[in-house]
Amino acid sequence: MDRELLEQRKQMLTELVHDKAYVPMKAKEIAMLLNIPKAMRGELQEVLDELVSEGKLGISKKGKYGKPETFAVVGTFTGHARGFGFVTVEGMEQDVFIPEDKTGSALNGDKVQIVIESEGRNGRRAEGTVLKVLEHANSQLVGYYQKNKNFGFVIPDDQKIAKDIFIPQGCDMGAVTGHKVVVKVTDFGDERKKPEGRIKEILGHVNDPGTDILSLVRAYNLPEAFPEEVMKELEHVPDSLPTEGLKDLPEGFEGRKDLRDLQTVTIDGEDAKDLDDAVTLELLENGNYRLGVHIADVSHYVKEGSELDKEALKRSTSVYLVDRVIPMLPHKLSNGICSLNQGTDRLAMSCLMEVDPHGTVVDHEICESVIRSDRRMTYTAVNAILSEADTKEKEEQKAGLLEEYKDFVAMFERMKELSAILREKRSKRGAIDFDFPESKIKLDENGRPTEIYPYEQNVATEIIEDFMLMANETVAKEYCQGEYPFVYRTHDNPDPERVESLLTLLRHQGIQVQKACEEITPKEIQEILEQIQGMPNEMMISRLMLRTMKQARYTTECSGHFGLAAKYYCHFTSPIRRYPDLQIHRIIRDNIRGRLQREGKTEHYREILEHVAEQSSVCERRAQEAERESDRLKKAEYMSYHLGEEFDGIISGVTGYGLYVELGNTVEGLVHITALKDDYYTFDQETHELRGELTKKVYHLGQKIRVRVADADAVKRSVDFTIAEEQEE
Repeated sequence: MDRELLEQRKQMLTELVHDKAYVPMKAKEIAMLLNIPKAMRGELQEVLDELVSEGKLGISKKGKYGKPETFAVVGTFTGHARGFGFVTVEGMEQDVFIPEDKTGSALNGDKVQIVIESEGRNGRRAEGTVLKVLEHANSQLVGYYQKNKNFGFVIPDDQKIAKDIFIPQGCDMGAVTGHKVVVKVTDFGDERKKPEGRIKEILGHVNDPGTDILSLVRAYNLPEAFPEEVMKELEHVPDSLPTEGLKDLPEGFEGRKDLRDLQTVTIDGEDAKDLDDAVTLELLENGNYRLGVHIADVSHYVKEGSELDKEALKRSTSVYLVDRVIPMLPHKLSNGICSLNQGTDRLAMSCLMEVDPHGTVVDHEICESVIRSDRRMTYTAVNAILSEADTKEKEEQKAGLLEEYKDFVAMFERMKELSAILREKRSKRGAIDFDFPESKIKLDENGRPTEIYPYEQNVATEIIEDFMLMANETVAKEYCQGEYPFVYRTHDNPDPERVESLLTLLRHQGIQVQKACEEITPKEIQEILEQIQGMPNEMMISRLMLRTMKQARYTTECSGHFGLAAKYYCHFTSPIRRYPDLQIHRIIRDNIRGRLQREGKTEHYREILEHVAEQSSVCERRAQEAERESDRLKKAEYMSYHLGEEFDGIISGVTGYGLYVELGNTVEGLVHITALKDDYYTFDQETHELRGELTKKVYHLGQKIRVRVADADAVKRSVDFTIAEEQEE
């Protein structure tokens, strides 16, 4: 059946089903109603199947067709390691529970059609059955291969996929037990039959160095090597600018501001190689500051529609795994001509801001520029220069740095001063500062974790953060008020119901919360954070608060950023590692050069930006998940070398199945409720507490606790603890 005829018949059947007089019928009854001869009933079935797969038609367990809402709803299936799952349906407050024997062929992430068999009551979830998988999310999986005599199985790494994948004889590529493999799913199975597949790649043995992270790379389908056509385009990219050694800018640089005489520095981590931002700061005669944020002009080299550009959009972001970086752009660009290296002329997109002593931008200019970084500074060095030395060793170190960078110290001190002003201003308007330390994981030459510790912010990291935020807001404000097509970084208000349950918990913790209206404001959240400062459960409550927040995303609408309490916000400062930044640099250049109106670029951008925003948001979420999993994997591996050892920790989460405990090194593990052998414990959802019925012992958030490492599994990325005191009794 050709597509046009199919669409016509789909339209006819849709109208039939939505007619007020229609009652649900089987395919045979529909055929009789429409006088469709037996010879054409296969075509009718084809049309019905397509409408069901699109979610435009529902089908009952008895095979009757009707409006989707009559029998079924469409949602996303989330699996559980124990075989059951949940389906998230748009518009429904709670997920629908799917028992193990009713999941059909659904695997984690699949788009499914379900029928709801019992409504949710008294706090219980509604229960349903998967009727049909409309869209499979997992055409290939990564997992552990187990060989039997004439066949094998792949146990997926994804803990949310409870089904092993059957590998028939001759489809294993010679894999042996213990190999990590990529398997192509050829049959998704059903309630009675396991999924089936064939191995398409052997990644290495589970114990081989690097196999664990490579498995993650494959599982998240992260791109690695750049295609040949991309590398070919790089041949035309220069290694240096023709401005080197010239006092004046040569031909071809018209319209660019020459900012090479400004005292300019980059401030980054010690191991950073792609230096995409530099800063300048002057004190003006009127008492205002002139802050310059200079960003690598990647868009000059990555032209729209080029192979480089297509690949950058496909990746949308660099991914920072524990042992490697998967870059958005090839190293020749990111570490070469686009990196703002010390002593070299570089093209930049500059945001020059005049800031008054209250932290308000009173004037600004966004321009194309040429800059030269005078010094490649590190956070460690700048922090040492600006912080009090509390030991003799630090005093000596500081004295050496003050001498080495004597020409820059005055500028660093002004930067610290302006940074404090900007931070205070953001705080006054209600910006929320969740100050969680990042994990730093050190690996040996074989990829084994040797040390894990929290990586705290310091005055130098705050300076750069504050200046970048200011530039991002300034750029977003200009382009939003000018009503130009643009990509914004937006953050929606939290869900009121989730906020209410959080506030209930806080009140049980003795924290008084005043809320002026139904929707909570950033300022009110900030006040809560100030209230809990210094409390033992500060970090845990902060995390719970963070979980009530929605995820920030890229959009074409300037709807504001809740977390920053900012009306205007975008990502302008990292075009080497984020595609939205690269995209808006192009828009800025076209605007500066008058091409938005003159060459019809405005309409062009309006057509493409929705896709850019959506693609960037999707890839960002994928990168965040992969980064989080790589950390969890190495943390579990690290703890596997410390089985039986005891550590002090804090209860970071309380659930019906146990306690989550976070150690001082940022590793989190579970004390399962079955490991609490001294009593029968019940879970209080409102207070997030476990209470012993006989002993009256209570476990609550923020409680200090000593635990023993019982188990650690790098493959499952899990750490299990027992309570040390209990074992000693």
